[in-house]
Amino acid sequence: MNHNIDIVREYLEISYTPGRAGAEAVSHLCAPNNRFIAPTTFPDVHTLEEYAEDHGRLMQQVNDLHIISFDVLFAAADRVCLRYTAEGAHRGELHGDIQPTGRTARWSAAALFQVDDGKLVEFIKEWNKLSMWEQLGWPVDECLTASHQHAAGRR
Repeated sequence: MNHNIDIVREYLEISYTPGRAGAEAVSHLCAPNNRFIAPTTFPDVHTLEEYAEDHGRLMQQVNDLHIISFDVLFAAADRVCLRYTAEGAHRGELHGDIQPTGRTARWSAAALFQVDDGKLVEFIKEWNKLSMWEQLGWPVDECLTASHQHAAGRR
């Protein structure tokens, strides 16, 4: 089971490294036909590779985004469960029409991974996106599921 934790840590390390995160960078860790599930925060993202790619785009705006701590981290059978705290400031590219605010945000997220034969097959994420957006001074209406189509280009 420690090996499963190592796989998840490597995936998150890549996905949370500005300039490194992307589909190609994590593909060696991902099983074919894997699933990413986060309908309220990443409604148009459906694979772990797509998540790494989308997260890489977010980190062009929040270009010092990093995980501060793993508050909970354990493995049982084929699952790895974690809750973590992350932080970053909007000092990179524009967010939609918004110039970098320079504001820093700290938020938490929880993740449930499934590992099969050394590969990630599923990632379910719950993230306090609203708190992050508020702290950065970004439009909170982008966090509403009904407006996800409009906000997709602003992430």
